[in-house]
Amino acid sequence: MTAGYWEREGLASAILGALAGAGRDVDALTIDDLAPADHFHGGGKAATDRLARLAGIPPGMRVLDVGGRLGGPARTLAATCGAHVTVVDVTESFVRTGAALTARLGLADRVEHRVGDALELDVPAASFDLVWTQNSGMNIADKERLYRGFARALRPGGVLATQEPMAGPVQPVDDVTAETAGPGTADAIPSYFAPRIIMGDALDPIVRAGHRNREEARIVLIQAILDRL
Repeated sequence: MTAGYWEREGLASAILGALAGAGRDVDALTIDDLAPADHFHGGGKAATDRLARLAGIPPGMRVLDVGGRLGGPARTLAATCGAHVTVVDVTESFVRTGAALTARLGLADRVEHRVGDALELDVPAASFDLVWTQNSGMNIADKERLYRGFARALRPGGVLATQEPMAGPVQPVDDVTAETAGPGTADAIPSYFAPRIIMGDALDPIVRAGHRNREEARIVLIQAILDRL
């Protein structure tokens, strides 16, 4: 998958327009108002909230969100946990949109958005308490290099909080497949949800394929909290 695969022009306007069309006051958005449109991963904000509870994030924790896309999880961690979050994503339009949404919600002092490659994390070593990633590692073939980068970014005793699809049950992790499955067809996904805004007409075959893979137990979605020694 190339760096430009997810690029979308006018994404911030599309998100605000979709939310306005759904009756949201875009001049007074809350984290919950924005959540359907800015959590572009399995399970949406509910999955983010669940992973945050597993991680036990205290106020002031330094978090690196790798592959953070539009910044929905980062803004959630900042607003609900008091974390300071750096979001790194390879897609420039996601980073621009994420920064605009963060500013709109008044969270720019706690959430920073950067363009960057997950395999070349340009951060100081041992500078974060927590590395956070939801449905991002699945797009990266070189898992060993990816996780080495996570370990380098974490301070000793730091934590990796991850949510990823897997080929089958792996312990000790939490299987959240049923909780994050979503509808079986794209028709049930409203216009103001992130997958509809970003994927457009390509969404239906993707949803159908994912639903079939879950039904046939070919994939599961897991959450795990892993300590750096």
